[in-house]
Amino acid sequence: MLTDDFDYDLPTGLIAQEPAEPRDSCRLLVLERTSGQLDHRTFSDLPDYLREGDVLVVNDTRVLPARLLGLKDETGGAVEVLLLRERYENAWECLVKPGRRLKPGAHIVFADGAMTGLVVEQIDESGGRLVQFRLGAGERSFLDVVHRVGQMPLPPYITRPVSDPELYQTIFAREERSAAAPTAGLHFTPELLARVADSGARIETVELDVGIDTFRPVSEEDPERHHIHSEHFRVSPRTAEVVNEARERGGRVIAVGTTSVRALESAYDEDTGQVVESQGATSLFILPGYRFNVVDAMVTNFHVPRSTLLMMVSAFAGRGQVLWAYNVAMEERYRFLSFGDAMLIL
Repeated sequence: MLTDDFDYDLPTGLIAQEPAEPRDSCRLLVLERTSGQLDHRTFSDLPDYLREGDVLVVNDTRVLPARLLGLKDETGGAVEVLLLRERYENAWECLVKPGRRLKPGAHIVFADGAMTGLVVEQIDESGGRLVQFRLGAGERSFLDVVHRVGQMPLPPYITRPVSDPELYQTIFAREERSAAAPTAGLHFTPELLARVADSGARIETVELDVGIDTFRPVSEEDPERHHIHSEHFRVSPRTAEVVNEARERGGRVIAVGTTSVRALESAYDEDTGQVVESQGATSLFILPGYRFNVVDAMVTNFHVPRSTLLMMVSAFAGRGQVLWAYNVAMEERYRFLSFGDAMLIL
């Protein structure tokens, strides 16, 4: 297995620059894994594929305005800092640009002194840094400053600014901790959720704080040598109970997004054969050959070539079948990536 096995040519014109309006009017490519059947539907048709006893599991994390622009104190050079994860109070693991010039000891000034950052640790060579933030005079809290001066961290392939930052938030979003949206959840509307409930399926939540590493293409020739950063996740006692009950009664667990898949599979206890209440860090990297213990079906977007996300979907539905479905989607002019159309894999 090579990383090249998960490559494909994605035309730039198929990369969606804005979400569908309304959100559930986007297209839905339905892939039945066993038969290989493909159906072309609309996302609002999702309840047609649900049945009583199923559990739809969504990630309810919220995206921080995590992109901060500042100046290097010593030279005045422009600096970009992307907040990834808080390690302790006001100290965050970040992705910084230009990474090579921001060594431990470097000072960064934000918003004319409303906040400063001190690089205290080099995490990796590619720009990963631990930054200790300090508030300027009169500032009340770190998050107050972030909300005032931070920008929504859209993926680099989205080149147009969004008219409303809420377009990059799901309707489930609660706790504000992520550097990227769980994009499969962007397609849901309140009206669609009501129809999901009418189908007899239950809707439960997990948390997984999405890091930017999720979307990076794999650079190693052998994907098994790729280091995937850990992300914090939480599966509540209620979600664990509902999922286990559904599985015992023959219902399906349908994960909305690869982040929900990672959370659920990370919470599986091999000794009991059940999902257990869990929270902590997960670095679960799902490649072809992985045996899924919890997830029976998946709602997901179309992913970046050579990415860990495409590898996970290939593990679920078979690499050849997934790439064939992607080729069909491109021929049919589906919209790809974060603001694009969706797949339902059964």
